[in-house]
Amino acid sequence: MKKLSYAPLAVAMVLVAASPALAHTGDGPHSHGFVAGLMHPLGGADHALAMLAIGIWSALVGGPRAFLAPLTFVLAMLAGAALGHAGIALPMVDVAIAASVLVLGLLILTRLELPTAAGMALVALFAVFHGHAHGTEASGAIAAYMAGFALTTAGLHVAGMVFGRIIMAQSGLSRLLGGAIAAAGAYLIAAQ
Repeated sequence: MKKLSYAPLAVAMVLVAASPALAHTGDGPHSHGFVAGLMHPLGGADHALAMLAIGIWSALVGGPRAFLAPLTFVLAMLAGAALGHAGIALPMVDVAIAASVLVLGLLILTRLELPTAAGMALVALFAVFHGHAHGTEASGAIAAYMAGFALTTAGLHVAGMVFGRIIMAQSGLSRLLGGAIAAAGAYLIAAQ
């Protein structure tokens, strides 16, 4: 039970440590190389919360499909990064990223288990926008940069899955957490 008392603190730390929707600076050392790629998903609440939420939702839904959403997210994110790096524009990228936080929070709140195809399509759609933001800002060693942010993304998914497994039996806590993530998503949308 003592582990669960840290849940609100962990969410608060993520929200405070990551500045809202500022992961998309497009300049400086955050746009090239492996280390920059590792750090990029941690640079804004929008990316960090979405990555954690994918893992939490996957754990709550459970079953043999638990790893499908994180895997789909990483692969589609890399495709989105390739689009962004190639200069192929997508509409309203920042709004779509913020909306992903809202929707994923609602999925956690409701513990909604979508049909596999629908769930993976939704996850892939969100991932393309997250990846596009990463790829648009990439310069220099693009392969190393992409490897870095893919690795951090996968790590955040795993952390979310572990956290989701811890709170699985506590429906009140999972609803509170889902509501907090959804509220953060609504705030990020309003901040656009």
